[in-house]
Amino acid sequence: MTTSPVDQDANKQAFCLENLKWSDRIFFSSYGIGIGIRLNKSTLLEPLQAYLPPIRFPLSGLPVQKLYSLWVGADKDDESVYRLYEGQTELLCSPNLDEVLTLLENDLCLSIGMATQDWLFIHAGVVAWGDYAIVIPGRSFSGKTTLVMAFLQAGATYYSDEYAVLDRQGLVHPYPRAVSVRTSSEKRQRLTATNLGVAVGSRPLKIKVILQTQYHPQAKWQPTAISTGQAILGLLDNTLTARLYPELTLSILTAATVGSSCFAGQRGEAAQLVDQVLTLLS
Repeated sequence: MTTSPVDQDANKQAFCLENLKWSDRIFFSSYGIGIGIRLNKSTLLEPLQAYLPPIRFPLSGLPVQKLYSLWVGADKDDESVYRLYEGQTELLCSPNLDEVLTLLENDLCLSIGMATQDWLFIHAGVVAWGDYAIVIPGRSFSGKTTLVMAFLQAGATYYSDEYAVLDRQGLVHPYPRAVSVRTSSEKRQRLTATNLGVAVGSRPLKIKVILQTQYHPQAKWQPTAISTGQAILGLLDNTLTARLYPELTLSILTAATVGSSCFAGQRGEAAQLVDQVLTLLS
């Protein structure tokens, strides 16, 4: 099989990244994990900002544990092609910058959540109502972002649409990523809390309600109350480091669920669920 010039160039880049010219570098820490990102074009800096972890600090002497490289070049038709590397491994090659940056964002979140031992990352949407948090565990495409948006429209405070980040005492902290919302049948738009005009949480909260639910077009929200033990099992299934640190994970989840109300059931339209849950909390 003949290798195209583009593929040959990609292979060279994959093995010679250290010899390439990088115009900009970004270094930061997030939850104690050192991250580096290098770029070959300064024009990539502005679009990159919206995809970086929402909680990050200057590196301050920490070692870089994850190094990413973002390279933009041209294909044989002189169209832009974006290549993303983690270390020496190419993660994606695409003409779509948003696709590449979305993968970078997801890989960053996953890498940080898997590497930290002081925080517990759980796939979940989180909003606050008053002094308490509502947590909606679930993987991507489970409908948790739609629920988060419905709660925000009802006046809730935004914490996250993707990760519930718990400290060792079981309190949930803000992780306010930009929200990806569908603007048409094919297009999605990333909106920050500022774009949405909603309040963003700034302090750790006790979890008051845990909702284990998935969308079904014909369903009505008729939840079943479940035990905290059942809720913990649902959270465990969505916790990044559950298998790496089972004892620590269980300890944090036990503390997080004490005194919480836990429900499970299919839902239809988000507004019905939101109304019922907020009535419960009022």
